[in-house]
Amino acid sequence: MTRTRVRHRCEACGGTSPKWLGRCPECGEWGSLVEELLGGASTSASGPTSSPVPIGDVDPLGATRRATRVGELDRVLGGGLVPGSVTVLGGEPGMGKSTLLLQALGAMAADGARCLLVSGEESPEQVRLRAGRLGTLAPDLLLLAETSLPMVLAHAAQCAPDVLAVDSIQSVVDPDAPGVAGSLVQVRDAAQRLVRLAKERAVATLLVGHVTKEGTLAGPRVLEHVVDTVLAFEGDRHHALRMLRALKHRFGPTDELGLLEMTATGLRGVPDASALFLADRRAGASGSVVTPVLEGARPMLVEVQALVAPTGAPMPRRAAQSLETSRLSMLVAVLERRAGVGLGATDVYASVAGGVRVVEAGADLAVAVAVASARADVAVGSETVVLGEIGLGGELRQVAQAPRRLAEAVRLGFTHAVVPTSTPDVDGLTLERVADLAAALAACGCAP
Repeated sequence: MTRTRVRHRCEACGGTSPKWLGRCPECGEWGSLVEELLGGASTSASGPTSSPVPIGDVDPLGATRRATRVGELDRVLGGGLVPGSVTVLGGEPGMGKSTLLLQALGAMAADGARCLLVSGEESPEQVRLRAGRLGTLAPDLLLLAETSLPMVLAHAAQCAPDVLAVDSIQSVVDPDAPGVAGSLVQVRDAAQRLVRLAKERAVATLLVGHVTKEGTLAGPRVLEHVVDTVLAFEGDRHHALRMLRALKHRFGPTDELGLLEMTATGLRGVPDASALFLADRRAGASGSVVTPVLEGARPMLVEVQALVAPTGAPMPRRAAQSLETSRLSMLVAVLERRAGVGLGATDVYASVAGGVRVVEAGADLAVAVAVASARADVAVGSETVVLGEIGLGGELRQVAQAPRRLAEAVRLGFTHAVVPTSTPDVDGLTLERVADLAAALAACGCAP
């Protein structure tokens, strides 16, 4: 005999309560607790359905990957999709998640894989028009416009696809479960049942999840713990560049970065990101500095720009785009205190050209030199790159994998680099090693 237990879960934050309350004790949301049933302990024990085996006897080839034929997606996935895996593709609206999904499914279907695309947000006609524009009209790509979870599961069982895609998980609803489409209970239950289907039938499953206004993926952490892989599709909607990262990946590393460019015919891989970011750079302009950054395992050269303008406001502005504003404020303070750059009566603006977001400390020196260059109205040499982390004492610190970063600068034709003193030599590049920020500004010709 099995005893059924009941608890209440908040649809806003995911917190639980043993009894119903008008207000969630975790987040304070009113009317958000919904009832859910829990299976209790059974008085009759059943026998095990599997037996333990030595770990060395497990076949590692059981997780053979299926390539999606979208190069940047395969790079992030470590070669492709694993049968029976469940992958969530998350991102803000308008990033191109549906486009990327359709391109991948069309390419796999063209290679002979049977693919089923469940569209819960767009009509079949809309999907057909996009597929025609992308050139993904493969016979083995099946389309189903459905939002009922039982019907989706029934069609998946009938079609027996190799790859199943649901666009999006927030649009799927189970009529027998509480809550509306997109709610915590609905998203969690739909994901769990799709995961069960994927594991039982070895179907590689892709789920599209929208980022909510609170910045969470399809609700408060309800998908990340259930699925095998979480992909974040990011970018600035005003730029064509899109970045694909793996936030969680049970079948490979999470340090790879995929770069794609949105074009009229779909998403196209960017093989040389550095050349793309520096293509429109104006040489000889003050406030412009090039620095090598590392996104995952991929080195890239980006242009850091700064603008310094006089202001009569009692609180000067410190504005950053594609950079951390708090770190810019810290670097401005270090410039004033340790390098004697007067910025107290000026507004300081800093950005990274091209739309890529830089949050690592290795770009500190580039930001500081760009600000000092803009303040002095002196251009940094067009063949110079700078690299280094800045401490509060004004000292320069080593950056991880500096030779790999600087080798990318050599490939792009740069010949001079201002770096911390502990940086090893790099063939083809003249290194000017400096110990602190003041010496770096002098080396770049923009000391106060």
